[in-house]
Amino acid sequence: MKIISICPSNTELLLYLGLTSSIVGVDDFSDLPEEMTELPRLGPDLKIDMEKVEALQPDLVIASLSVPGMERNIEELEERKLPYIIVPNPKTLSQVGESLLFVGKATNTYERAQELFKKYNSIIEQYRSLRKQVTVPKSLYWEWWAKPIFTPGANNWLTEISELAGGKNVFDEYNQESVKTDWEDVRKRNPDVICVAWVGVQKGKVNPKVILKRPEWEQMDAIKNQQLYILEEHLFCRPSPRLLVGLNKIANILHPHIYPDYNDHIDPLLGE
Repeated sequence: MKIISICPSNTELLLYLGLTSSIVGVDDFSDLPEEMTELPRLGPDLKIDMEKVEALQPDLVIASLSVPGMERNIEELEERKLPYIIVPNPKTLSQVGESLLFVGKATNTYERAQELFKKYNSIIEQYRSLRKQVTVPKSLYWEWWAKPIFTPGANNWLTEISELAGGKNVFDEYNQESVKTDWEDVRKRNPDVICVAWVGVQKGKVNPKVILKRPEWEQMDAIKNQQLYILEEHLFCRPSPRLLVGLNKIANILHPHIYPDYNDHIDPLLGE
């Protein structure tokens, strides 16, 4: 089966399902597993080169509508009569896990998908149990875009991850996936911890000095206590099971005496 993925989170789903050897092409942003570097690149996920996709003669294209603008990819796949599926756009950790089952059904790997889904949920339950040991939750501000500022609201897996990690999203009163706000609003909320994971931007390209220069931010508890963290966006901003790696990391940052040690070479779902 020749499979093409045109979204990084979908490529990661294929990795978990053991289908990397079936992938014949990916979008420009897919970066896991490492073997992806050797595959044909088909353009950024919002502007896939469908000529290249068609030339690869895929048996299945794994598409997504997780970002506005991806609709044009679906339109072109339809026009060219290429076989495809659209992975449902998840908002919760549970729905992210269900994406394994969805792709598993379409790729004849449903049995493995069921095993992973069971393990995925057991890991979440482990963190839910550990969360009961947290007596003083820490308030978190998540930033996934800077100008204008966008931060997750209640209907977002980062709010769920915050809670499982012994924290509380300071914007969780908004029943939205994403909240547009400003620097002053964030400053007034005075979070204990600031987590920066800009969508589509590699960690090394985020300059913390730019954040520290924001008006009066030096007065915030998080800044005073050196609790500003520049995090890997691929561990927090993509709807794939790698979010469990991100959960492991932020939980250990917030409450290292309660949660498991973090190792960036170990994926709790794969055990490697």
